[in-house]
Amino acid sequence: MKTPRATRLGTLRVARRVGGKPHEGRLIAGATLYPCALGRAGITHDKREGDGATPAGRWRLLSFFLRNPAPLQAPWRLTRRDDVWCDDARSFLYNRPLRAPLRPSHEEMWRKDRLYDVVGVMDYNIVPRVRGRGSAIFFHIATQELGPTAGCVALRAADMRRLAARLGRRVEIVVT
Repeated sequence: MKTPRATRLGTLRVARRVGGKPHEGRLIAGATLYPCALGRAGITHDKREGDGATPAGRWRLLSFFLRNPAPLQAPWRLTRRDDVWCDDARSFLYNRPLRAPLRPSHEEMWRKDRLYDVVGVMDYNIVPRVRGRGSAIFFHIATQELGPTAGCVALRAADMRRLAARLGRRVEIVVT
C-alpha cells in the first residue's frame, strides 16, 4: 500500500499580529499557523526603498537560494559565497541577483548570521523593476526572537525547515 504524499502548499497567507508590534506577523500555511517577522515598519501598500516595510500584495516565490540542499519542489540553487543582490536604486542593476565584487550597494546572500540559509525570492518589483520601489524582498529565516526584517517575511529556522518541504512548485505569499 502506498503512503499518501503530503499535500503541497500553494498559498501562504501573512498578516500582522493583532495587538502586536508592527513587525510581528502570522503566517498561515494550510491548517498551521506560524509566528513570523515582518519589516520593522509593518505592512505597506506604498513600498519605498529603505522604508523598512513589507509590501502588501500577492507575491509568487520565484525560486530559492539554499546554503545546503533541501527537499524543495520549488526551483532552487545553491548559494555561492560571492552571490549578492543589488539594492542600489541609482544603479541599472537594481533589484537583481549578481556576483561580487560589486560596486553599487548590495545584500550579501551568504550571511554569517545564517538568516539567508534559505531564501525564497518574492516576485515583488521584479518585472518591471522600478527603481526606488523596494528591492531584495525575500522569504527567509528569522532571528530566534523574530526581530524585524528590512521588509521581508521571515520564519524561525525550525519552522522554515518544516514548511519548506511542504511547498509546491508555484507557491504564493499573500501579504495583507
